Amino acid sequence: MVICAPMTLAGVESEGRAPARPGAVADLGAAAMELMAGGRELYSVFVRTLYYAARGKRERGAVLRQMFEVGNRSLAFLSITLGALGMIITYQIGIQQARIVPDYTMLGAVYLELIVRDIAASLGALMLATRVGAGIAAEIGSMVVTEQVDALRMCAADPIEYLIVPRFLASLIMTGALIVWAAFVMYWTGAATAYVAFGVLPGTFFNLTYVHAGEVITGITKCIAYGAAIPVVSAYCGLSAFGGSEGVGWATTRAVVNSSLAVIVLNFIISTVALFVFGA
Repeated sequence: MVICAPMTLAGVESEGRAPARPGAVADLGAAAMELMAGGRELYSVFVRTLYYAARGKRERGAVLRQMFEVGNRSLAFLSITLGALGMIITYQIGIQQARIVPDYTMLGAVYLELIVRDIAASLGALMLATRVGAGIAAEIGSMVVTEQVDALRMCAADPIEYLIVPRFLASLIMTGALIVWAAFVMYWTGAATAYVAFGVLPGTFFNLTYVHAGEVITGITKCIAYGAAIPVVSAYCGLSAFGGSEGVGWATTRAVVNSSLAVIVLNFIISTVALFVFGA
């Protein structure tokens, strides 16, 4: 009688057959689990940031320094970018309006409503996500890979309280101020474009017909939400950096992408809620 030995993994590999690889469903499940874990960690960072912002201790002048970094250093970039976009948007609105009704008396009213409700806050936040978000992630990521964050923990200092909270408070304050300024710049570059391209006088262009309390509240809510999301998401990406300069670059890229995605998602949520609450 011949007894057959059980075939082992080595025996399988010896016959030239590779071990089975996980399928697409397993890869999708792993990606979903990783996304859920990242979301849970981001939520933890956000909650702790709110706690330390309300009850934590802050170094004197830390918030003012971050306000300068977030606000003053972004002013020229935001003014030039949104000023140019304001000219483009006004020109395109005027062209489309001429195809329907060749009357530009309501051009300023439509444009101002778009600025107050959505365009200034959303476009301004996307610009800030590229500049401010990348800066926060690069700075904190460099501290992580050089073990400065570990040194803070050894000194019984929470990195969230010491690093994220000042940037969070500065972003809340300066994002609103920058977006208001950007809206002002967009409006006047749009008014200049309407006058040059379509002959609309500034007095006619300035029209508050379509601007109501709902538009103002929606715009302010977006400013607050974007100002809170950008530093938290960017700081979380910086804290998750690893390795050397390559890890810092990866964290910076991830911060820009995730901050921009957060702005888009928040824009959709707030706009949807405003549609049901204010009907606009």
